[in-house]
Amino acid sequence: MRIKGSNQMSFHKEPTMYVSSVHLYVADIKRSKKFYQEVLGFQVLEEADKLVRLTADGKHALLVMEQPDNVIPKRGRTTGLYHFAILLPTRADLAHFVRHIVPLGMELGASDHKVSEALYFSDPDGNGIEVYRDRDPSEWNWENEQVEMTVDPLDAEDLLSAAKGGAWNGLPEETVMGHIHLHVAHLPEVERFYTEGLGFEVVTRYGNQALFLSDAKYHHHVALNTWNGVGAPQPEPSSVGLKAYTIMISDEEKRQNMINRLQAIGSSVQAFGDQYMTEDPSGNQIILAVT
Repeated sequence: MRIKGSNQMSFHKEPTMYVSSVHLYVADIKRSKKFYQEVLGFQVLEEADKLVRLTADGKHALLVMEQPDNVIPKRGRTTGLYHFAILLPTRADLAHFVRHIVPLGMELGASDHKVSEALYFSDPDGNGIEVYRDRDPSEWNWENEQVEMTVDPLDAEDLLSAAKGGAWNGLPEETVMGHIHLHVAHLPEVERFYTEGLGFEVVTRYGNQALFLSDAKYHHHVALNTWNGVGAPQPEPSSVGLKAYTIMISDEEKRQNMINRLQAIGSSVQAFGDQYMTEDPSGNQIILAVT
């Protein structure tokens, strides 16, 4: 089955529920700011002593970086961030980005997932990053409510042919936070949290080790895996890595319904002013925001 008539941009705006931003702990705020400006082309939206908010459109923060007191390096084989994913508007944008990043000499991975084409690398602290572009939703293949995704080699030559002149001039204004992929300790309990609590739908499974969830039939807004080991521990509170990520909800009524569902399954929800925060069973913190 192929979904026809879908608007690619509708997957990251209301009424769809989506990941709007990611908040990272970093070891050296100046080093990270330089990396994200020079390598990815973010703009600084707001800056304090040990905190920087980064944007693509000059209005909305996609990435927040913070250097906590007594920060410690990222430790392997814990729950937390696998990668966050920056979604570019067009294939030409991704081609321009490839031409920009390859000469920098960074270690890169690349995949064709059928639904998208993606590039993978890490920031100076080891935080995983994906930069990708989506194929048109009419090209995605669905069978029994599951979307087909693969890890095929990326045809770099064909991708670069889409550049059609021009050059990388930083993130386009239409760039969004496409999705987030997390390490978790146990899939069954986090699946219940994300489906019964938050209201996402499972759209792909990879055996008993990974699952992909979305709203409004996107290929995924959130992915979860146990590749760091079943029962993996949570990172230390001041560790480099994910502090929190934000889910955007279209209205207050939907948010309150979500809060009620989370509390019904035993998940804690805390209020901070007009914001609410919860965390999944593996300790990944989530801000529940309203558009």
